[in-house]
Amino acid sequence: MARLREGWRIVRRFPLLVLAAPVLAAALAGCTATSFSYISKTYVGLPSQVVTIGCKEPYEIYDNRQQRRMLIVSNVLREVTGCNLNDLTIDPDPAASRTGRFRTAARTYLDETVREDCTITGETDFDALKIEFAYSCAAPIEKRGTKVPRLPGRRPGLQAQ
Repeated sequence: MARLREGWRIVRRFPLLVLAAPVLAAALAGCTATSFSYISKTYVGLPSQVVTIGCKEPYEIYDNRQQRRMLIVSNVLREVTGCNLNDLTIDPDPAASRTGRFRTAARTYLDETVREDCTITGETDFDALKIEFAYSCAAPIEKRGTKVPRLPGRRPGLQAQ
């Protein structure tokens, strides 16, 4: 009985914590340690580049040119509202067009970095905000340190040229 009374005291003292705990647990359940470890290892230290598609919204690209893989990251607001954010209307099913938008961003990125001959060979959907694309190109993989075409990041004035 004393334990039950102590439990209710905690609930009364920290009601927000009790309500937030299941939400936090559910959010963390979708983020597996394996995918986090893989993303960290594959894309650590790579600067983001930004590509804009028809939605006029930026997608961040992390390109591992040695492994010929790119990670595309979106934001929560765009994925909830879809492409109609500027029109102030809610997309009836943003999930239906989500993968298509990510694929368009990947293709646009390859085209804008002068790799039109490259083809997307696979994709890994990590969660609603991150998809990785594997690609292959006819040209050989560049050596480390080779100057390659880059897109501006979010703050191009602050990046090293």
